[in-house]
Amino acid sequence: MTPHINAKKGEIAKTVLMPGDPLRAKFIAENYLQDVKLVNEIRNMFMYTGTYKGKPVTIAGGGMGCPSIGIYSYELFKFYDVDNIIRIGSAGSYKKEIKIYDLILATEAFSENSVFTELVLGVAKEVVLPSQTLNDKLIASAKKLGKKLELGRIHSSDVFYSSVPLEKRIERTQSLAVEMESYALFTNAEKLGKKAACILTVSDNLITNEESSAEERQNAFRDMMEVALEIL
Repeated sequence: MTPHINAKKGEIAKTVLMPGDPLRAKFIAENYLQDVKLVNEIRNMFMYTGTYKGKPVTIAGGGMGCPSIGIYSYELFKFYDVDNIIRIGSAGSYKKEIKIYDLILATEAFSENSVFTELVLGVAKEVVLPSQTLNDKLIASAKKLGKKLELGRIHSSDVFYSSVPLEKRIERTQSLAVEMESYALFTNAEKLGKKAACILTVSDNLITNEESSAEERQNAFRDMMEVALEIL
């Protein structure tokens, strides 16, 4: 056990799907898994282990921002012997043509704040990479399910309410969309010799100002959940 996870050894699967919202973890577990067990509830950061088509998987909330997912992903990799973590989250599109509910697969994560990599890796990096092995599996899964993936760089921002003009953020980051967690996840995977990936559903478009409601997102995010589950 750790200060943040009270699951016992053996209660966490080798592959973890990690939404930010613990209630989304609950939704996935209840709607897709069999033989489900709640294995963590410290701070209401719910984690569930069960099987999908007979294969073990854990669905674990990761929280908001790099510090939160940084703690949970590190502890899962380091102390629970997890091999793979796939973030399944939401993002704001930086491109007019990438619309709400489109799926994005991160090929790299960019952050203006390289302090996280400096502290974890000992060297400052603006860009960190996911596992190509996991990305290839996610691409194959999406193709099998007939789901289109947009591939490219994502912006992992530490600030939700930024005073920097949107056009400057887009020019600086050269990214398809913005979220807040993948930079830390990919960094921890690199540090510990593990695999990480990130598939995102566009919840709003920052260019066109299209938005979705929380209820709409819950249903629309099923495509992303199914693409991730099908790699097991």
